[in-house]
Amino acid sequence: MLGYSPKNLWLIRSRDEIEAFAKEYARFMDLARTERMAIKECVLMLEEAGYVPLEKFDGSTDKVYAVNRGKSLIALHILGKIEDGLNLVAAHIDAPRLDLKPSPIFEDERIALGKTHYYGGVKKYQWLSLPLELHGYVVKDSGEVVEIHIGQCKDDPVFVIADLLPHLDRKDQLVSEKFDAEKLNIILGTIPLAGVEKEAVKTYILKLLKDRYSITEEDFVSGEFQLVPALKTRSVGFDESLIGAYGQDDRICAFTAVKALISLKNPQRSCGVILFDREEIGSEGNAGAKASFYMLFLKKILKLQGCQDTSLGIDELFNKTYVISADVCAAVDPMYKDVVDISNTPRLGYGVGLLRYTGSGGKSGANEAHAEFVGKVRKVLKESDVVWQVATLGKVDRGGGGTVAKFLAEKGACVIDMGPALLGMHSPFELVSKADLYETYRAYKALLEKLK
Repeated sequence: MLGYSPKNLWLIRSRDEIEAFAKEYARFMDLARTERMAIKECVLMLEEAGYVPLEKFDGSTDKVYAVNRGKSLIALHILGKIEDGLNLVAAHIDAPRLDLKPSPIFEDERIALGKTHYYGGVKKYQWLSLPLELHGYVVKDSGEVVEIHIGQCKDDPVFVIADLLPHLDRKDQLVSEKFDAEKLNIILGTIPLAGVEKEAVKTYILKLLKDRYSITEEDFVSGEFQLVPALKTRSVGFDESLIGAYGQDDRICAFTAVKALISLKNPQRSCGVILFDREEIGSEGNAGAKASFYMLFLKKILKLQGCQDTSLGIDELFNKTYVISADVCAAVDPMYKDVVDISNTPRLGYGVGLLRYTGSGGKSGANEAHAEFVGKVRKVLKESDVVWQVATLGKVDRGGGGTVAKFLAEKGACVIDMGPALLGMHSPFELVSKADLYETYRAYKALLEKLK
């Protein structure tokens, strides 16, 4: 066969298997609304599969994990000396959203409002007149932790940013001017506290927070409050072939990676999963891919295995390590074909996308997978009957973006980007093919088991 054409998965895979996997995934997505909540769900999956936290690891089991600051994670299935190299799948669990500012609550025209600061690449207009959930994690000065989850359950209230009615919004402006980030303020309430003359509505909101959650206005400064779409994961289309959900970039890859790891039957060598925070803002901070938490974890395992020089050992480890940078890619949208190179852009339902490089312009900021490693990956996928397709991030000089790939490549590992294609990426309700979801899991499982 001279040419290569990916197959339509719906014609070759079991619909029952696809739907069963999609149902499990939908449950995960409805629970993993923030980074902390996603990590919590992944830990439950790992522990149910026999993984133990590093502080309890004594070498008597081959399955170990560690959580970093509640927002990132590494898990390892150990077979022999890890100094001989690993197979890893690395994904991120953060997603574009709105955060409350450190001092968020104010009153204007007898309406209590909450100031926000958007996180990651959002189209601001998509967050107007949208029902929002509020998830808060507060550490008081006493050390007490308070968690707040409002809007996730059916009978909960939700929050919203009111849009301007079209009758009064006829002025033509640039998008960057029309949608002002400082006006993305959520409505908190409208009832005044009786007997209070100044800022009575704000005071009533503060009273409710004190009575219900024992938090004060000052406590917001040491709290993390995230607003995410109050939208449940749903099947989409007459044929129900798609899944619509918030945060599929990149929790879809986190779920499929962990699911693949705990489903391994006969891996050839040690393998694992790393889940990072902060990818959407450049992998900054001590929970992102630029951080050293996973290096510390690996050095501790090396030491437990008798490695005398862990600095040299970690270099040897990464020099022999293969990494799948698990992240989503952009599918062909028939309404916007002009922004992509059709022959290098994935289609919904035609398999997992392989991105040899990301970056922008002249491949700036990219990891580019070497031909030798891509050849190994193709061999495993072919032997495992995994359907894949070529992917890039839009036309040259028009598209672009980055993943965690380059940070792991800098450690010496061979890295390639791979993940399912989405429509509406970074929107409040992203779309993916159920068949691509399942094929992504099959791809990660095959590569964890067989790369060597």
